[in-house]
Amino acid sequence: MMSTTDRRTLIVDAAIDLIATQGLRAMTHRALDTALALPAGSASYYFRSKRALVEAIVDRITARSRTDFAAAQLAPSGPLAPEAIARGIAAWLDRLLAERRNQLIARHALILDLLSDADMHTRLANSLFSAARARDLFHALGVADPDGTAADFIAVLEGAVFDRFAGARAHLAPGTEDSLRQLTVALATFFRGALP
Repeated sequence: MMSTTDRRTLIVDAAIDLIATQGLRAMTHRALDTALALPAGSASYYFRSKRALVEAIVDRITARSRTDFAAAQLAPSGPLAPEAIARGIAAWLDRLLAERRNQLIARHALILDLLSDADMHTRLANSLFSAARARDLFHALGVADPDGTAADFIAVLEGAVFDRFAGARAHLAPGTEDSLRQLTVALATFFRGALP
């Protein structure tokens, strides 16, 4: 028998998939019951309102992002060579695009939908990349303004991710050498421009 926590997670993951494949308006309690072949009213039993469901989605995406980011080996172990750093971060982005595509799409849809909700918007907007880790990296690289450069770099990362699932480069399949090369070139270009 499935636990309450497992059922809630299953519903949240299905909601993320619905948003990613059919849009935010498609995410209803009834649609979730149908998608999961649950008895009518199941999704609303676990999440009484759409707001409660959206909060759970934000929590899920944020928690998964923190776990993935903490596990990622993004800190260079040797010399701080821009090309090597760019390739390491590109490989991480490529994995995100391969393994969490629906979460990335749902995140962007919700970021736009939650513009007027300062708390949840901020949580989602800051959920994918760590400003503190980016600042530490640029500080270690000797950049004069590590805070500003970190913010600019995160903007580049956000743009690169969006471009790959909804932009001109959506045709590039993650997990391929072409995908990794494209991301590496974009990030290395930023590093070359940002470094003293």
